Amino acid sequence: MTAPPDDCLARNEWICGAYVRTRREVLLDAVLQHLQLTVVSVLLALVVAVPLAVLARRWGWAAGPVLALTTILYTIPSLAMFSLLLPLYGLSAGLVVAGLVLYSLTLLVRNLLAGLRAVPEETRQAARGLGFGPVRLLLTVELPLALPAAMAGLRIATVSAVSLVTVGAIVGFGGLGNLIYSGMNTYFKAQVLTASVLCVVIAVAADLLLLGVQWLITPWARAARG
Repeated sequence: MTAPPDDCLARNEWICGAYVRTRREVLLDAVLQHLQLTVVSVLLALVVAVPLAVLARRWGWAAGPVLALTTILYTIPSLAMFSLLLPLYGLSAGLVVAGLVLYSLTLLVRNLLAGLRAVPEETRQAARGLGFGPVRLLLTVELPLALPAAMAGLRIATVSAVSLVTVGAIVGFGGLGNLIYSGMNTYFKAQVLTASVLCVVIAVAADLLLLGVQWLITPWARAARG
């Protein structure tokens, strides 16, 4: 009867420090790809969501179609979404980014629109009375007052994107999802657990970072709570 190997990798344990030490570069590359896909996707979604929410606020009739369209996009399963986008982007990182942008729109547009609608009408009237034009009113009054709701949507969209990036492993661009997928295929316990924990860490860190940003850029909200 042979003694069990001393190496936790050889024993295929879930928690294995040797895996982290020997795969540091692989883990770092996966984390960087995961962060890049998440940040690019959320930023692009924000660029699209802001004008959509503003137009829906300006033209009340557009709110229903905009919300309906973004909600329908969110209900499409991720594998089906990637399949629909495949003819346009091929097996590339752009495929994953495009899918994540479409998924993020629902959360961002809905919260941005809610924040803009919550701006008191008397505040708008007062700003117009001071000579504020539509653009200045939007940039200096409406958007700042909508920030708490907008940041809430941004936080949810970012955490959701961190999770959905892993699905990109089916096309080879899934960040840590690549390690989870390959680890599950080979039943490599340490790889699956380590990559999964890193995904959770990224999601929590991103949420806390955005919460801190919200705290810094909305001093009036802190004063109101105080």
